[in-house]
Amino acid sequence: MTQSDTDVLIAGGGFTGLTLAIALRQALGPTFTIALADPSLGRSHADDARASAIIAAARRLFETIDVWPSVADAAQPILDMVVTDSRLNDAVRPVFLSFAGDIEPGEPFAHMIENRHLVAALEAEARELNIDLRATAVRSFSPHPQNVDVQFADGSALSANLLVAADGARSTIRQAAGIATHGWEYPQSAIVTTVGHERDHGGRAEEHFLPAGPFAILPLKGRRSSIVWTEDTREAERIVALPDAAFHDELEKRFKLHLGEVDVVGACRVLPLGFFVARAFVAERIALVGDAAHVIHPIAGQGLNMGLKDIAALAEVIVDAARLGLDPGAATVLERYQRWRRFDTMTLGLATDGLNRLFSNRSDVLRLFRDVGLGMVDRLPGLKRLFMREAAGLFGDVPKLLRGEAL
Repeated sequence: MTQSDTDVLIAGGGFTGLTLAIALRQALGPTFTIALADPSLGRSHADDARASAIIAAARRLFETIDVWPSVADAAQPILDMVVTDSRLNDAVRPVFLSFAGDIEPGEPFAHMIENRHLVAALEAEARELNIDLRATAVRSFSPHPQNVDVQFADGSALSANLLVAADGARSTIRQAAGIATHGWEYPQSAIVTTVGHERDHGGRAEEHFLPAGPFAILPLKGRRSSIVWTEDTREAERIVALPDAAFHDELEKRFKLHLGEVDVVGACRVLPLGFFVARAFVAERIALVGDAAHVIHPIAGQGLNMGLKDIAALAEVIVDAARLGLDPGAATVLERYQRWRRFDTMTLGLATDGLNRLFSNRSDVLRLFRDVGLGMVDRLPGLKRLFMREAAGLFGDVPKLLRGEAL
């Protein structure tokens, strides 16, 4: 067998890449070598105003790898969630579905946290564990039967038993490996920003289904909320280009005044929306995770959490193989990961696509049927609890880390 410089090389230092590196080092120790390459390593994330919903299973993962204690004070538990369905100018937004209560006693089904806090904590933990962090990008790679040779943008090189692509939706590794994607772009974009408001949100998340798409109000620490506001792409571009006062008027039409006066307190971004799943999650000596493998509509708030499910599954597969003395980049090892994650990913992706098509339209007939359906679910506690466990990532074949169990 050809000698490799490292057992696993991870390309990408966001949530998924850093989490995988930490999980592997904690489970297998320093004799199992891990390198992570990302040109953004070491940079300040103070200006990143984005926030993410961390479902209960993902929080268990972060607790298990000793990262959650560093960010717990910055995380806002979601204690309640309501779903409405109305037209933009309706005076009243009736609640058709609500979720309240814990997944387990004292365990909310999700938390909201600003990305900068979590990325900083993950990077600090990775450095504490002496993981080989390289502030450069993978430029090219050459897979071989026994290893993969990798060249970096800074001119350095190494060989690895496994190359993990955690380099985002436009993954250069996926493209270079010749892995096609299946999916489509939506005629919608998401306006993402942070707002402050006069009254406390009480930990309540709100999903307002409007004809153009969902308008989500997600609670942050303090009297602030993260907004994910879906519009037709041209309308989204028009709205963000408005003067501040006109933008505020558009925001207020959708946010309403139940929390008092609202003000934008964070950067405003427009993100194009789409759905795709990679034709394969693995290739010779390569595994795709996170957005490199799949992108879904944010309607269910599951994008990041799907990536963490990938990480939990891949880490478990690699650890099981390493403890048996097997090659972590072998085809049989990678195929186990693909079987575990690809069907579940496709199922959830199609479900979110169906929800978006069902709710993002102006049909009064469809509106009647979906509102009746939401109302029926709201009156069936057993079914509603099943939906909550699914949304919390605790249903089905759940990897150990997402159950809160060490590898």
